[in-house]
Amino acid sequence: QVQLVESGGGLVQAGGSLRLSCAASGIIASVRTMAWYRQAPGKQRDLVASITSSGTTNFADSVKGRFAISSENAKNTIHLQMNSLKPEDTAVYYCFYRDITFNFWGQGTQVTVSS
Repeated sequence: QVQLVESGGGLVQAGGSLRLSCAASGIIASVRTMAWYRQAPGKQRDLVASITSSGTTNFADSVKGRFAISSENAKNTIHLQMNSLKPEDTAVYYCFYRDITFNFWGQGTQVTVSS
């Protein structure tokens, strides 16, 4: 079992920044991928950014150049730095963990960007 605890969501004006963090605990595999997904009301849950245990990153086209993902492997924590936020970034952001055997979701954190 892996537990994921997210933090850092909130309300920000358009153009502002927020930093989300996700701390994983439990049985953490050395080879894993962690990611952030988001889901706006009435829409599907979509990938925002991911990072592997070797440091390979991937971003949705809509956030490239604005968002950055990083990891602190020793702390089993990932961060999502969100800059130049837009109202369309408003969603619940979910942390995701996947290894060769399992995948787990966090409880989600609300990000609201006002215009």
